[in-house]
Amino acid sequence: MSFFQKAPAGGIGWLVVGLGNPDKKYEKTRHNTGFMAIDEIASSLSVSITRKKFDALTAETVIGGQRVLLMKPQTYMNLSGVAVEKAASFYKIPPERIIVLFDDISLPVGRMRIRRKGSHGGHNGIRSIIDYLQSDGFPRIKIGVGEKPRPEYDLADWVLSVFKQEELQQIREAAGHCLEIVELIIRGQTDKAMNLYNS
Repeated sequence: MSFFQKAPAGGIGWLVVGLGNPDKKYEKTRHNTGFMAIDEIASSLSVSITRKKFDALTAETVIGGQRVLLMKPQTYMNLSGVAVEKAASFYKIPPERIIVLFDDISLPVGRMRIRRKGSHGGHNGIRSIIDYLQSDGFPRIKIGVGEKPRPEYDLADWVLSVFKQEELQQIREAAGHCLEIVELIIRGQTDKAMNLYNS
């Protein structure tokens, strides 16, 4: 696939949102997997997600022949929907053109699952986006961060724990597939993306 394309006419047509928490102390934690994935997408496209807009860090780029806004909400996970709704409202982008990348504790580290829509599944960032958009009809790319080591382990402690070095490598490998997945979704080939990457 060719990711470097001439910008089409017209405005931003898609949002691609990575979820995480903005403070430096959260950088390599499980809950920041969405940030890691979108940073990898930006790096592959030679853009930097640094422009402050919509309570988020953003970058404009072209993927799959469409103008896209990459976003890292800076509102903390539980209020991710604030930034997403602001951008969606400004550009008049419907939920089905908002792709969200985030961590999933029900999948082994580095495994991926693509969905066209669905419930929040207990993820507070997704819950917030559903609340603010008043819709769960947005595609999402889930990246596994592993289950809690013990049932009694506090969930917040687990998702805010730092990846081990070998786990980080698995996350980077998964993140490396995200640009292709996003392009397939934008091109209307979500089924192909699911067949390739759902595990």
